Amino acid sequence: MNLSLKPEDAAFQKEVERFINQHWPREARRLKAADSRPKTEKKYQQDWWNALVQAGWSVPHWPVEFGGTGWTPTQHYIWNRVLAKAECPPANSLGARIVGPLLCTWGTRAQQRRFLPPIREARVQWCQGYSEPSAGSDLAALMTTALRLDDHYLLNGTKAWVAEAQSADWMFCLVRTSAEPKVGMTFLLLDMHSEGVGLEPVVTLGNAHKLSTVTLNNVRVPVDQRIGEEGGGLAYAEQLRDQERLALAEAARLQVEFKRLRQIASKTPSNDTRLDKDPYFRRRMDAVEIELMALEMTELRALSQTERGCASAAESAVLKIRGIEVRQHIAELVTEACGHYAIPYPNPLYLDNEGAIGPEFALSAITSLLRERASSLLGGTSEIQYDSVAEQVLG
Repeated sequence: MNLSLKPEDAAFQKEVERFINQHWPREARRLKAADSRPKTEKKYQQDWWNALVQAGWSVPHWPVEFGGTGWTPTQHYIWNRVLAKAECPPANSLGARIVGPLLCTWGTRAQQRRFLPPIREARVQWCQGYSEPSAGSDLAALMTTALRLDDHYLLNGTKAWVAEAQSADWMFCLVRTSAEPKVGMTFLLLDMHSEGVGLEPVVTLGNAHKLSTVTLNNVRVPVDQRIGEEGGGLAYAEQLRDQERLALAEAARLQVEFKRLRQIASKTPSNDTRLDKDPYFRRRMDAVEIELMALEMTELRALSQTERGCASAAESAVLKIRGIEVRQHIAELVTEACGHYAIPYPNPLYLDNEGAIGPEFALSAITSLLRERASSLLGGTSEIQYDSVAEQVLG
């Protein structure tokens, strides 16, 4: 595996760095590092997104005819890595990474004209309606029904653990249109403002409202908001899941988080020395750094296989598993390094008036720790991924 960049790829990296320095200023990065003052940070994020749209870089992984860039896999890797190093705001992963490619591949021309431009320009927010109270990673167990009545479907059921549903304009969801386990699932696009849609907040241990339970009571969804063929939804979802898992690894963003961990440890006293000099804590940091290096090598190996056209789902499953584990280990060490300053749950409404009790880097420690404990459920639980790796790699 050749890890050196070709001259054209090195030039591309310089171009991306210049763009970032121009449109994602140092002040925004300092705000991001502090994990505070969300209202101030939001303006920088909107300016950044406007610059991406203007440059035609808001959805680089889409096909060129729908607004994509036509970059090579290596250029995509460079783009994601440089963005991560500069801590640029990530795109709405559900709209840009899942709904967009779904529509590009299986959507009708009318659907593409209607839905793709708002996603490309970040004018709408999407949420995902897969999980239910009795179904998670096993999508074939979904029970939400969609009864076909002339030109629309009538939806009844419950979607659980729906991230950002409270701010979403649309949901893409899997529903049951027949009793057949494998071919009875259909993909529908649901307007979240439709009559019969109910939301109940799920407040997590971190005192955050990121998740909701969405109830569907005789919700009408026009047939022209169905993606692909009736009964083909499960196959579409499985083909898209690899993209979601790959996004959960992100070795470059984890390297930024690890660098911040080292900085925190270097500022934290421990007995007669600093925490980063403490043999026990340093040994644990070194172990995480080794895991992170291995994750990066796995990403590069997956990139090399993609370039040769021989990538497999096993790599995405391994990246998902290991990426989440490294993320959890970093969150644990940051919380431990912050000590008692990590205990209070910060209220964003009070930050501008009261500030942090201790160092600002402690503001998000405990909420990040609790959030990352649940991240192994994303994109299919890690237990499901272990089964996938065992089947595909070990036979």
